[in-house]
Amino acid sequence: MSNHEDRPAKAEAAASGAATPGERRDGYRSGPAIAGQGLTKRFGSVLANDHIDFEVEYGEILALLGENGSGKTTLMNLLSGLYFPDSGQIYVDGQAVSVSTPADAISLGIGMIHQHFKLVEAMTALENILLGPRTSKFSLARHRQEIERMCKTYGLTVDLGKPVYDMSVSEKQTVEVVKVLYHGARILILDEPTAVLTPQETESLFAILRRMKQQGCAIIIITHKLNEVLAISDRVMVLRRGRSEALLQTSQADLRSLTETMVGHAIDLKINRPTYAAERQKTLLAVQELSVIRPDGSQALDQVSFELKTGEILGVAGVAGSGQKELSEALVSLTPCQSGSITYCGQVISGLPTTEIYKKGVSLAFVPEDRLGMGLVGDMGMPGNMLLKSYRDHRGFFIDCKPAEQLSQQLKETLDISTPSLETPVRLLSGGNVQKVLLGREIESQPQVLITSYPVRGLDINASYTVYDLLNEQKMKGCGILYLGEDLDVLLELADRILVLCHGRVTGIVDARQASKETVGLMMAGMTLKEELA
Repeated sequence: MSNHEDRPAKAEAAASGAATPGERRDGYRSGPAIAGQGLTKRFGSVLANDHIDFEVEYGEILALLGENGSGKTTLMNLLSGLYFPDSGQIYVDGQAVSVSTPADAISLGIGMIHQHFKLVEAMTALENILLGPRTSKFSLARHRQEIERMCKTYGLTVDLGKPVYDMSVSEKQTVEVVKVLYHGARILILDEPTAVLTPQETESLFAILRRMKQQGCAIIIITHKLNEVLAISDRVMVLRRGRSEALLQTSQADLRSLTETMVGHAIDLKINRPTYAAERQKTLLAVQELSVIRPDGSQALDQVSFELKTGEILGVAGVAGSGQKELSEALVSLTPCQSGSITYCGQVISGLPTTEIYKKGVSLAFVPEDRLGMGLVGDMGMPGNMLLKSYRDHRGFFIDCKPAEQLSQQLKETLDISTPSLETPVRLLSGGNVQKVLLGREIESQPQVLITSYPVRGLDINASYTVYDLLNEQKMKGCGILYLGEDLDVLLELADRILVLCHGRVTGIVDARQASKETVGLMMAGMTLKEELA
């Protein structure tokens, strides 16, 4: 029988805790689950991984930390078969192996759960789980029974008959976990698994991971959230500039030591929240009963109302798909409104094209979620992308490119943007550096209203704190900032107020100085502020 044909039987044995060849009687295999020696990967002149050594035991959770460009993603892509190392060796169960394709990784029991889920929306959970190499001799009912038995063992809850498009983000993530387990994975890699989860969903995921650890799985988790590293991992491996900087026991680490090891120097972990004088505040943006319909006919926003004032950071919290994207795009006329109004300093701007809004003198900047698709031109360098914001101000046939070049150099130094040259196409930069280019350009336009969608997504802690400082600087200049975020700890420290969305409706607006993480999390799940206070 081939590996593919035997995989459901292996999954069932793994879930039941039965020993397979090479395992001890307690269900754990002897020796490291996966290890790497001297793993090296170059991309042209860039040394992404530089002779990295590591190992992960069965029944262990290893957290992987590092700044943008430190080599975390490259290393995981080597283990999952997306890249092949230039030199070095990967070992699975003590045996040297070649992982040249994702199929090789799956056959070796390595499963990766990506931050952006790889599910077919129109299919059910069961159909998605069964996608990929599998035997055809078992009946659908047999597959269902095995999956249900495995879910019970690991403490997973999945509605196998539910279409993916009807699922919440946490439900989709659970399907991804079940899928890799069912295809025989005992070594799991999770990339930013809590990025779009509520605190309650994060705790549920951690409970699942701990149960999987108890069942003998080896788990590698990549995350920027240091509190979560301390909460879930057994050891932490820190990468810096492509090299393994340190391997720490989590029980002996804290936030400050992890940060200093990651960036190479001390960082003040406190997020400042300066106060803008209340007597100077006025309403910049007023949104009244705004409703938006998605192209598929579903309700994205349902009678959303709020005000944004000068010198204020208004955070927006909600699980993915709650209407955040449609809200930000509706405010800049990129998404049509079904009903309601948007007023800027007394001028109604809802329904107007962006060119008309610009001609009215509306000082508004937007950092979209889709950096390259909407915010920047990937084939242009930094100066060309700077000009996209200011070319309308030039008169005549020729454009003076020198100011754009000077601004590019200034942003490169201020935000520590890593690029071979200013003219390097931005699509060739890392995701974190792309974000720095876009955010820096928008902030430098000195807007009165700044709308930011996940401005620190993909940024390391050092760059994130630079962004927080930049936003506070704009706030104290009188800018009103709408901050769409996914890290509640950051929202509670950075924002002045937090607007909470659930399924397109506002469940409440709370004072960030007084609200708790648990309260906001419950509101993200649908509980209104009145219900929470009752």
